[in-house]
Amino acid sequence: MADLILFGVFPYVAMALAIGVGLYRYTIDRYSWSSQSSQFLESRALFWGSLPWHYALLLILLAHFLAFLIPAGWGSLLGSPARLILLEVTGMALGITTLIALVILILRRVSNDRVNAVTSRIDWLLLAVLLVQVTSGVYIAISLRWGGTWYVHTVSPWLWSLLKLDPQISYLANLPWIVQLHAVNAFLLVAIFPFSRLVHVVSIPLGYLGRPYQVVIWYRQRRSS
Repeated sequence: MADLILFGVFPYVAMALAIGVGLYRYTIDRYSWSSQSSQFLESRALFWGSLPWHYALLLILLAHFLAFLIPAGWGSLLGSPARLILLEVTGMALGITTLIALVILILRRVSNDRVNAVTSRIDWLLLAVLLVQVTSGVYIAISLRWGGTWYVHTVSPWLWSLLKLDPQISYLANLPWIVQLHAVNAFLLVAIFPFSRLVHVVSIPLGYLGRPYQVVIWYRQRRSS
């Protein structure tokens, strides 16, 4: 029963929250739809944390997405031992980079009083869930080798079964607990997503494409001779 709830029901609840609350917030409270940047309060630690965080995380998510979208092609790509080892090493490096960057961002909010003052409870919850997700991912990469291959035979079919509205929980129920935690925690992030500042990642400023151009006139006061 627990496996059914975690692997067969909760993902749909998380997606329903992400879509429903996200649309509600966008239509009713659009001014809150932003990243609420704190860069003007402190920028040095933000730079060293945010930049590697975004780039490393983007590559990790891209690899996960490709393995889900085209599992057969992904499996063929990793058919060569050299390519498989290269992916393993790259994945570990990106995971460790992401973890270090996240720790920097958390310490920034803890150590800087001004940044701490504008950090809400949902921000702390989001950071905690992200820390669990990244830490578990790094642990999986180090302890459960060749994830690029077994992912396409376990996690990918499970995700496709959810998409087909026919959840096959056996794919995940037979995996180690750390993989189960990583998968469920990912959907927990999806559930928290519409309540947090993360909503800005799905914002596409298409309105700027049709907006009239803006004339900027520099004003400089001349010195009196």
